[in-house]
Amino acid sequence: MSGVAHGFPPLIGADARVLILGSMPGLASLQAQRYYAHPRNRFWPILGELLGFDPSLDHALRVQALQRAGIAIWDVLATCERRGSLDSAIARDSERPNDIPALLAAHVRIELLLLNGVRAAASLRRHHPSLAIRTTTLPSTSPANASMPFADQRAAWHRALRAALNRSGDQPHF
Repeated sequence: MSGVAHGFPPLIGADARVLILGSMPGLASLQAQRYYAHPRNRFWPILGELLGFDPSLDHALRVQALQRAGIAIWDVLATCERRGSLDSAIARDSERPNDIPALLAAHVRIELLLLNGVRAAASLRRHHPSLAIRTTTLPSTSPANASMPFADQRAAWHRALRAALNRSGDQPHF
């Protein structure tokens, strides 16, 4: 089924230092009205292991754990037309980006964007080519990327987050 998908507002605390950007929530997330809701998405298990919370906790408690660690979540796109959940099905001419520069201006402690997959990275470059901030593209946590072993995904995400959170002057909360 094809339709217009509308993303969510950012999940961000006052002390955010890292912003994780996906492309657009998939159908399971849109239906549940929460980020990374597909049961086979590896986002919450990876972050839960790193930050020391149970990935099956209530969504609000998981978000609180991220915010305590200085991590924010949003998507590159605010709206788009897509058939199904795959990023590859997004109609490029329908994309409307989120105002990431405004978010960064309002949250000046953010020093790194972690891009959840190559599609999010390509979309960010297309819509915000002159962003002056450090970015790292990580393996997508989507179930569509299940061919990548979990251990490899986890290692890449943990390296990037540990480096980012330890780099700031504050002690990370994990």
